[in-house]
Amino acid sequence: MKKIYSLLIVTIILTSCGGDNKKSVEDIIATNNLEQIRKRKTQLDGEQQTIASQLKQLEAKIKELDPQERVPLITTFDAKEAVFNHYVELQGNVSTKQNLVIFPEYSGILTRVYVKEGQKVSKGQTLAKIDDGGLSQQVAQLQIQADLAKTTFERQERLWNQKIGSEIQYLQAKSTYEAQQKAVSQLQQQIGKTIVRAPFSGTIDDVITEQGSVVAPGQSQLFRIVNLKDMYIETDVPERYISNVTPGKDVQVEFPILGKSMDAKIRQAGNFINPANRTFKVEVAIDNKENTIKPNLTAKLKINDYTSEKAILIPQSIISENAEGQQYVYTVTDKSGNKAKAKRVIIETGKTQGDYIEVLSGLENGNEIIDEGARSVKDGQDIKILVVE
Repeated sequence: MKKIYSLLIVTIILTSCGGDNKKSVEDIIATNNLEQIRKRKTQLDGEQQTIASQLKQLEAKIKELDPQERVPLITTFDAKEAVFNHYVELQGNVSTKQNLVIFPEYSGILTRVYVKEGQKVSKGQTLAKIDDGGLSQQVAQLQIQADLAKTTFERQERLWNQKIGSEIQYLQAKSTYEAQQKAVSQLQQQIGKTIVRAPFSGTIDDVITEQGSVVAPGQSQLFRIVNLKDMYIETDVPERYISNVTPGKDVQVEFPILGKSMDAKIRQAGNFINPANRTFKVEVAIDNKENTIKPNLTAKLKINDYTSEKAILIPQSIISENAEGQQYVYTVTDKSGNKAKAKRVIIETGKTQGDYIEVLSGLENGNEIIDEGARSVKDGQDIKILVVE
């Protein structure tokens, strides 16, 4: 009786479980029974892992039995000779030889300022006037004495030409006249220093000292004058490029802030290596007709340091390296239609530019090189070439 009762309980449990398995996921969700929902999820998770494992086994067996499945699918490209320009990428600052702060040459009160900020001026144009402290009156007095000395000398000279009077009287008159001339000239030069003039043509960028201020030579900054015509970029170049970065080399210049780029050339290359950072300076002349480029603006430079007229370039991503440190790629051989064999080729590479690298030896113009799938093939392996539309 007990055996029959136990068998009945087992039958009920199995029937119950079978019923749950026959229920759809929607039916179980509709019950709102958290325990049943979790139970079905656990069951489905187990089934998913089992199915995934079985699929992997089936795929592996298919590849083992079907020869077509074992042939790697690859894409290729033809090696072509092209002009290769390598660039050194650096950063520099815009400068100008004509960016100057003007100081006075004479002490006194700045009585007049004739220019304002943003005004264009010409070389030699009067910018300001400093009080001369009475020098003009002194010049007038000296000029009177100089005129008298001139008259006396001219009369004495006429007498001397007529052999009248002594030679010493003539020489004294001449000496007095010349001394008076030099005195007047020296004082006029002093007065000339009271006038501040533009050292070159340009624009008054800043009026630093206002009218009425007391100024002194070498201490008081009066104006900043800038000329934006003769602009250049200065940068430091590592010493290893000293033989390749020379005057006349092409440079691609980019101004990130302005969103502007231009082609230029190296104007000057320094002959001194800075021992602190092992670099030398170069100057790149730039065109600034629109006056949009300002001093101290940051620029990115790409200086052409190497050019090959017949270079073979390949993507760096397809290059592998063997245990001896040799680099190699795979080319196509024994090609028949879209079927071929992979051939390992040892190469020697040179300079890189972006994602590409120059091949110095190992490849020739016209070689068909494996691109996609290059890292999944082996030397001598059969391959199938995909035609990329």
